[in-house]
Amino acid sequence: MENFIVSARKYRPQNFNTVVGQQHITTTLKNAIKNHQLAHAFLFCGPRGVGKTTCARILAKTINCTHQTPDGEACNVCNSCLSFDAGTSMNIHELDAASNNSVDDIRALVEQVRFAPQAGKYKVYIVDEVHMLSASAFNAFLKTLEEPPPYAIFILATTEKHKILPTILSRCQIFDFKRITNNDTVEHLQEIADKEHIRAEKAALQVIAQKSEGCMRDSLSILDKIVSFTNGELTYQNTLEHLNILDEDYFFKLLDCMQQQDMAGAMVLYDEINRKGFEGDLVLNGLAEFIRNLLVCKDAKSAALLEVVEGMRQKYIAVADKTSISYLVSALNVLNEAEINFKMARNKRLHVELALIKLSFLQQAIELATDKGAVVKKKRIDGPIAFRTKTIQPLAPPVPAGATPPVVKGPANSATATQPQAKLYMESPAATKQVHSGTTNTVAQAQPVTSTGGKKNLLEALREKVGSSYDIQEVKEAVPLEIGKLQEFWDEYTTGLEKQLKHSAAGTFKIASLEIESDIHFTVSVSAITAQKFVEQEKLELLEQIHKLFNNRAINFTVLVAAGEKEDVPLHMKLNSKQKYERIAEQFPLLRELKEKLRLEIDY
Repeated sequence: MENFIVSARKYRPQNFNTVVGQQHITTTLKNAIKNHQLAHAFLFCGPRGVGKTTCARILAKTINCTHQTPDGEACNVCNSCLSFDAGTSMNIHELDAASNNSVDDIRALVEQVRFAPQAGKYKVYIVDEVHMLSASAFNAFLKTLEEPPPYAIFILATTEKHKILPTILSRCQIFDFKRITNNDTVEHLQEIADKEHIRAEKAALQVIAQKSEGCMRDSLSILDKIVSFTNGELTYQNTLEHLNILDEDYFFKLLDCMQQQDMAGAMVLYDEINRKGFEGDLVLNGLAEFIRNLLVCKDAKSAALLEVVEGMRQKYIAVADKTSISYLVSALNVLNEAEINFKMARNKRLHVELALIKLSFLQQAIELATDKGAVVKKKRIDGPIAFRTKTIQPLAPPVPAGATPPVVKGPANSATATQPQAKLYMESPAATKQVHSGTTNTVAQAQPVTSTGGKKNLLEALREKVGSSYDIQEVKEAVPLEIGKLQEFWDEYTTGLEKQLKHSAAGTFKIASLEIESDIHFTVSVSAITAQKFVEQEKLELLEQIHKLFNNRAINFTVLVAAGEKEDVPLHMKLNSKQKYERIAEQFPLLRELKEKLRLEIDY
C-alpha cells in the first residue's frame, strides 16, 4: 500500500514565494539575502501553524544555495538544495526545545558551533519552541547567541514570545508572524483541491477557513479529514455536519421567532437543534456570534469585519436593516451573561431555554422603556436635588362659630384681591434641631417671616401651637478651653468617683496633670500604663460632660504616660523557662538529681 502523506507535509512551501499570508516577512528575508545583510540570530514568533518553522527552513536552504535566483530564491537544483530536500544536509541542525530543554542539551549545541561547515557557507541552527528552555539553558546560550562564529546563524521559533528572557530578545532580529486571513486560506485550499482533483464548494472552504482561525496547518488537516469522510467531494452541508457546526439558517429562524415574540416557536426550534446533538453552550456561542454579525452589518464602516460564507452576506445585511440596534445590543448582553453562567447551571437545557425566553420578550421590554421613540431615563433619587421654595399659607386665629371671617384689605378692595402669602427661606445644612432633656433648640439661618395685616409671625405661631411643653431658645456659643475651669471640673469628677467607691480610678485622677494644647484639645499625663487604662475607661463619660460644660462637641483629649520609674514586675514574670528551672533546681537539689538519673531532656 502506498504511504499516505498529509497535505500539511506534502504541500509544505519550498521557497519564499509559496509561503501564504506572510509577504511582509518573506520580502524582508529575500532582500536581506540579496543585499548580504543577514543577521546572526533571528526570532520567529506568532500563532501556531502560520509558517514559522517553514520560513526558517526555507531561509536555511536559500542562504546555502550555490545558484540563487535574481530575486533571492533557492534554485532547487544544486547539490545543497537537493540534499536539503532529501533531508541529508549537514549544514542544518534542528533542535526541539520542548524535549531538549536542559543545560546539557544547549551545551552540546554550543560545542557543535565550533566546527565550520564542510560544504556551503553557513551552518544554520533552528531551535523550535524555544520558550520551553529552562532559565539555566537560556543563560548558557547567551554568550554564543551574542557572538557566534561568522558561519553560524541561529533561528529561534516560538508561539509565546513573552516567556523568553529579555536578554535573548535583545540579541535577536525579531519577526512577528500574523494569522493567515480567511481569503488567503480559501485560495490556498482551492489550489490544493485542484491539484488533488477534489470537487469543493467555495462555501465549504470558507467554513474550513473560519474553523481553523488563521492556522493553515489546521485547515489542511480538516481538509484531509473531510475528504476522507465525503470520498473526495466537499459540500457546504457535509462540511457543517462533519465539523459539528450549526447551520446559520437556524439562527435566522430563531431571530424571526424572538422578534415576533413567538416563544413556543423558539422553544420547538431549540428542541430540534438539541436533538441533532448540539450542546447548549455551542448554541449560545453561535447565536451570540450571529447577533454580532448583524450588529456589524448595521454600519457600512464595520461591514468589512463580516466574515461569512459566500451567499450569506446579502441575507445578513437585509435582516440587519430590519432589526434595531437596541435589540441587538440587549440580546448580546443577555447571551453573554447566559454563556458565562452556563457552566454553573445544573440544568443546562433549562438555562438555555431561559435565555431564549428572555430574548423572546426582549422586544416588549425595549418598547416599555421608550416613550414616543425616545429612551426614558431613570430618575436620580440618591443624588443632591435643587432647593425649592414653597408658598406657606398665612396663619390666622380661629374664627368663632357663627362669626364672619375678617376681610383682608389689599391695594384694591375687590372680590378678586388675593391674600398676602408668606415665604419661608431656609438652608438645609444650617437648620439643626437639638433635643436635650425635654428641650428643643432650633437654629435656622433664615429670613424672618414678617407678619402683614396683623398676622402673627412664625415663632409666635409655633409657641401658640406647641404650648409650654417645649421651650424654644437659641443654642449657646462655644466656650474656649480654660485650665482653671477644666481643673475644677476634673476635681469634681474625681469626687464623684470616690462616692461611687472607685478608689483606684479616683487616685489616678488625683495625680493626673492636665495641659491644654488648643481650643478643642488637651492632654492628660499619668505615671503608668495601668493609670492610663483607668482614664480610658472613663473617657466617654468625661467627654459627654465636658461637651456640655463648654458647649462644644469638638473637644477631645489624649492620655499620655509620662517617662518615670518603671513599674514593679513580679520576679516570676521576668524569668524565661530555663531561668525558672535553674531557680527551682537551686532551691530543690533533688530535682536536678532526678533529671540526671532518668536522663530527662527538658523542652524549654
